[in-house]
Amino acid sequence: MLQAEDLHKSYGSREVVAGVSLAVAPGEIVGLLGPNGAGKTTTVSMICGLVAPDLGSITIAGEKMTGDATGAKRRIGLVPQDLALYEDLGARSNLELFGALYGIGGALLRRRCNEALELVGLADRAKDKPLTFSGGMKRRLNMACALVHDPDILLLDEPTVGVDPQSRNAIFDNLETLKSRGKTLVYTTHYMEEAERLCDRIVIIDHGKVVASGTLAELYRQLPAVESLELEIDGAVDTSALSREPGVKSAQQANGKLTVGMDDLARTAPLVLTWIADHGHKVRRITSGHATLEHVFLALTGRQLRD
Repeated sequence: MLQAEDLHKSYGSREVVAGVSLAVAPGEIVGLLGPNGAGKTTTVSMICGLVAPDLGSITIAGEKMTGDATGAKRRIGLVPQDLALYEDLGARSNLELFGALYGIGGALLRRRCNEALELVGLADRAKDKPLTFSGGMKRRLNMACALVHDPDILLLDEPTVGVDPQSRNAIFDNLETLKSRGKTLVYTTHYMEEAERLCDRIVIIDHGKVVASGTLAELYRQLPAVESLELEIDGAVDTSALSREPGVKSAQQANGKLTVGMDDLARTAPLVLTWIADHGHKVRRITSGHATLEHVFLALTGRQLRD
């Protein structure tokens, strides 16, 4: 449904996007992640036609996105990071305005407004103005405005910024409903747990380039180890010798804590504990862990601040 190939965009001498490619099928959610300034918003702006790429192409259901490709653009709904609402118009009136901009009217527009408001849980506040809404309600109305013309593709640029857990989970439910209806969704966020929960595949970009792409399981393979044991232990451990044991990927000790990385916790942990006991060390506390998307993200993009 959506294919972007080798997108490039520069502003003056600064190349913001330097060869980003991605493809999304109907009924799929793809996460677009990256540090501040990585090029996420510029990529989304090129996909929806707000910004023209310097190089590369965007295809929507087989139609090339060009300046006059109104048919392709009508198949896209954009939920921008900054709220795009008219605060002095009622919620339904906001939807009617956006629907009218797409040439929708009459009974069809009334039905679309009803469906969008029902989906985001605002049917009972249809006449109320957004200036009376909470942040979470405004975010949900923002999404409804992007849905009123029934797009095939929905681009969401950090749609849960500043909302409470209840509204965040309501938005998650909305997106999973849209996915079940066969919509194509591109989701940008700084919240790794959101991408882990929602996305079928994830594309990580940094400095305008794709540094990793795949399912969660595929991204975890970028790490030296997926599972870990953390042990509070007496005495200094020969971490070099422990690292050579079968199944052990890494071993590090600092401040009385030993961290052992491995791919298979169930198989390797007993061997590690036996090795530690055989070498005369006493374990005072032990915890286990599994790699997260945040571990992958930081491993690929680094820990340096991107202010």
